[in-house]
Amino acid sequence: MNSKPKRLKIGEGKISGYVSIFLAILSFLAVFCFKFPEWLTTPEFREVYTGEQMEVLLASVIIASFFFAVLSFLLSKKKKYALIGLMIIVITVLLGGFRVEASVVGESKWHLGLDWLLLDLLLMAVIFIPIELVWPKNPDQPRFHEEWRTDLVYFVVSHLFIQFFGIIINAPVIAIFGGLGLSGIHAWVQNLPFGIELFLAFFVTDFCQYWAHRFFHSHVYLWRFHSIHHSTQNMDWLAGSRTHFVDICVTRCAAFLPLYIFGFSPLVFNIYILFMAVHAVMIHANTRINFGFLKYIFATPQYHHWHHCEDPKYYGKNFATIFPFIDRMFGTYYLPGNVWPEGTGVHEGNYPKGYLKQMVHPFTKSPFDNDLSMEERTKR
Repeated sequence: MNSKPKRLKIGEGKISGYVSIFLAILSFLAVFCFKFPEWLTTPEFREVYTGEQMEVLLASVIIASFFFAVLSFLLSKKKKYALIGLMIIVITVLLGGFRVEASVVGESKWHLGLDWLLLDLLLMAVIFIPIELVWPKNPDQPRFHEEWRTDLVYFVVSHLFIQFFGIIINAPVIAIFGGLGLSGIHAWVQNLPFGIELFLAFFVTDFCQYWAHRFFHSHVYLWRFHSIHHSTQNMDWLAGSRTHFVDICVTRCAAFLPLYIFGFSPLVFNIYILFMAVHAVMIHANTRINFGFLKYIFATPQYHHWHHCEDPKYYGKNFATIFPFIDRMFGTYYLPGNVWPEGTGVHEGNYPKGYLKQMVHPFTKSPFDNDLSMEERTKR
């Protein structure tokens, strides 16, 4: 029997070695974003940052990667992590890592969201890896558990193919509501005080996502797809990315629908996107931080971990993504003081390992039926 990998400890040099490799890979890929921006960057996302800012960020990441490689070399008995990081850094510099320049971006019929992937991955790692190291909810859970690569693949795919998901999500909503003459509603919403408009955006999207989420749990065929998200037994900052593309499309449609109908201002829309990018990762994180009284206002890791609880006694709770009071409104709220669930996952399900197998599996077989002869049932 294979023993579980040990949790990394600060001061051994392995953490700094992994950090060096991670930053080196990000900087290596970022160079290609500068060289081929038409195909590797997202037009909508390019409006959020400037080329000059990305030049400074790239140089900073290269320097940080070099620093952590040296630190790992000094602290660790095994030098291979430091040497791998240094090797990638050298290749990045030879490719022009310190000499890249932003240029005018031409039009292209397709693109991959490599810039969005790299920036979001960097931001989430910088925020949540230190939090999980210092304040872990489950201190025995290793950083590199047996399915971390699968969760990373989910993260990468959902970011790289942002154009694909955007088209299949936005197109039906625009086709249905595009001719309804909603300009009057849009003007009224955008003239609201900023705080009210922002709260309205958060509330209506969370309200719609609540019912989409609950619908996935209450219909056995849809639960096949959503249960993939619940199959992880290792809650961490990557776990939230484990979502089947059918689940992604329906859930994001539920969020995009009110955003389109109400026509919120670009500033409110961008704040919502940034908040959700961080918040969705946070509520899955392996951290014991409970946020004090704020946990009764916003969904927190403790709140969402109960939604992932493997004990059937607590199924069907905490469907809201942002506001717990929505669960209170519909009788699905559960937050027992400072108590956390003992485990997460799907107690009665069986799932294949690996991204591709998990993508195909719900179409062909129920995770609750080994021989396809029994009736599908779930109390989720």
